[in-house]
Amino acid sequence: MITLYDCATAPSPRRARILLAEKGVEYETVQVDLRNGEQLGEAYRRINPQCTVPALRTEGGSLLTDNAAITAYLEARFPQPPLLGTTPQEKAEIASWNWRIEFEGLLAIAEAMRNSAPALANRALPGPTDYPQIPELAQRGLARIEQFFAALNERLAGRDHVAADRFSIADITAVVAVDFARVVKVKPGEQHPHLQRWRATLAQRPSMSSRQ
Repeated sequence: MITLYDCATAPSPRRARILLAEKGVEYETVQVDLRNGEQLGEAYRRINPQCTVPALRTEGGSLLTDNAAITAYLEARFPQPPLLGTTPQEKAEIASWNWRIEFEGLLAIAEAMRNSAPALANRALPGPTDYPQIPELAQRGLARIEQFFAALNERLAGRDHVAADRFSIADITAVVAVDFARVVKVKPGEQHPHLQRWRATLAQRPSMSSRQ
């Protein structure tokens, strides 16, 4: 049985949960309490020295400690439905947009949150090492989020999906990023009609509420 080390309130493991739901994969869940620092405790460090979630234990016992590895494994192990594309062009387009959404969206939101939240003082980056907050990075992150929302809205004009002509990992990453932005009080507005339409459509997919 596959085991997912999860945190129900965090965006990164939510990406893995949606992916598992889309693939129809059965798995066990172990909750890791990020709010109280369980990821930094010795017990979890023995499981994942990177002190991050998600982590996924495969049927064969290997531990995958990031969404890139989890996605690659699940796509290869459970190829239907294909979420990384089927043709060379699709694969390239989906990979490109997924990377952009991670860099321009998720990292910008994390930058804004982790450099401003009082609860994350000295925890500006995830992982085993402490880093001080830099308030200027929080302001830059907010500006980057606005640019990300504008770019994603433009991309979705006349489109049902972020990349290629099918639901893909890029849509999963994007929906998690858009929803995650609420932690810094940013959400799509009337200036983002295409983004709002796309988000409303995705809400109808069962995976969006599976174990959320």
